[in-house]
Amino acid sequence: MTYERINLGRCGEEKAANYLIKQGVKIVEKNYRCKYGEVDIIAKDRDTLVFVEVKTRKTSTYLSPFLAVNKHKQLQISKVALHYLLEKKPKEMPCRFDVVTIVDEKIEWVKGAFERGM
Repeated sequence: MTYERINLGRCGEEKAANYLIKQGVKIVEKNYRCKYGEVDIIAKDRDTLVFVEVKTRKTSTYLSPFLAVNKHKQLQISKVALHYLLEKKPKEMPCRFDVVTIVDEKIEWVKGAFERGM
């Protein structure tokens, strides 16, 4: 991965976090990593713990960046989320998987983008 792409991803994650905060969401952690991978943002949306994947693109293409969160990526995020829950043991609450896409500075937040991967 090139430095430019890494920088674009980090910038997008920061924009997504700021956007979520403006929507009333509380950021719990950023870039949570474990042996299964990484979740970009972990947040609380009212009484729900939310695991957020952020996808950023510089320009519009024919395909939505949302499509990059395929079944394999969903399974990986699910494993990381389970690891987080077992490690941190947060207060029992519902969980949700969201995706935030950023294309040409336009932000789209898809709540409940997918169910836990199997």
